[in-house]
Amino acid sequence: MNEPLVYLSGQMKPASQAHLAIYDAGVVLGATVTEMTRTFHRRLFRLDDHLDRLFRSLRYVRLDIGMTRQDLAAVSQELASHNAAWLEAGGELGLIHFVTPGEYPVYAGSAAQNVRTTPTVCVHTFPLPFPLWAERIRCGAHVVTPSIRHVPPQCYDPKMKYRSRMHYYLADKEAQLADPNAIALLLDLDGNVTETSGANFLMVERGTIVSPSLRNTLPGISRATVIELAAKLGIPFVERDVQVYSVMNADEAFLASTPYCLMPVTRINGVEIGDGRPGPVLRQLLDAWNELVGLDIHAQILGSAIPGSAQDGREMKRES
Repeated sequence: MNEPLVYLSGQMKPASQAHLAIYDAGVVLGATVTEMTRTFHRRLFRLDDHLDRLFRSLRYVRLDIGMTRQDLAAVSQELASHNAAWLEAGGELGLIHFVTPGEYPVYAGSAAQNVRTTPTVCVHTFPLPFPLWAERIRCGAHVVTPSIRHVPPQCYDPKMKYRSRMHYYLADKEAQLADPNAIALLLDLDGNVTETSGANFLMVERGTIVSPSLRNTLPGISRATVIELAAKLGIPFVERDVQVYSVMNADEAFLASTPYCLMPVTRINGVEIGDGRPGPVLRQLLDAWNELVGLDIHAQILGSAIPGSAQDGREMKRES
C-alpha cells in the first residue's frame, strides 16, 4: 500500500478511496461523536483515556458501534503505525475517531434501499500542522469573547465530545473581525468563561491554576494532564466560575489541547494578561510535560515554523 490508510465502517481502505455518503447523518444532521489523539515519537499518547471518553459519549447518544474499546484500540494502533511511515522527519500524527448514526434514508433518494443505518465508524490520521501554532507558541494567543454564546448544558451535556460546531465557527469568525489571528473564548449565557473551540482555558492567580467550571466545558484530556502535573509540582488547582474581569487581572493564562498541549494566552479583548508574556507556571508545566513524553514540545513546534510565514487565525476545533 503506497498511501496512508483509513478505517471506515469495518474496512481498512487507502485514504484516496475512503468516502462518506452525502446522506450520512454526520453530513445531513451534523450528528457526530469524535475524539482526537496525538503521537509523541510516533506513539499514541493517552489513547485509553480518549477511547474511554469516546465510549461514554457513544453511550450518551445511544450508539452501539459493534466494537469493544480493545477492538478500536487495536485498529487505532495499527493505523498509526502504518501511517507514520508517511511522516516527514520530526513529524507527528493526529489520529481522529468519529462516529455518526449512519446513513440517513430520507435524503438518499433512489439509493435509499441500499443505505447503511448502522453507525459510521471512521479512524484516520493526518500530520500535525506545527507551523499553524508556532507564532502563538512564541508570542502567546489573543483570545476574544464574541457575542456568540456557548451551547448551554440544558441542550446537551458538554462532557460529550461532538462535531456539531456551528456556534464555534460563528464565534471564531466574529473574534477574527477584531483580530484576524484571535481565538474565540466563549462565554456561557451568564457571562462566565467556558472554552475555545479547540481547547480548555486556564489562568493563574497568585500561583494557583484556576479552571472554569465544568458545568459548561469539556473535561479535556490535556486539562487532566495539567491537573496531574500540577499535583506533582505542588501547584494548587481549583475550579470555579470565571468572568472576563478575572482573566484581565490574572497573572498568566494558557490553553490546554491535544495537538499542541499548552499554548500561552497573553491578551484578552486587546488587553495584556499579566506582563503580556508567557508565564512561569506555564513554563513549569511544560517542562514537566516535556519530561513525561521525552521531547521538547514547543521546540518541536517552533522548529517546524517557516520564517516570516503568516498565521491564518484558524484553530483546530474542540480537540482538548
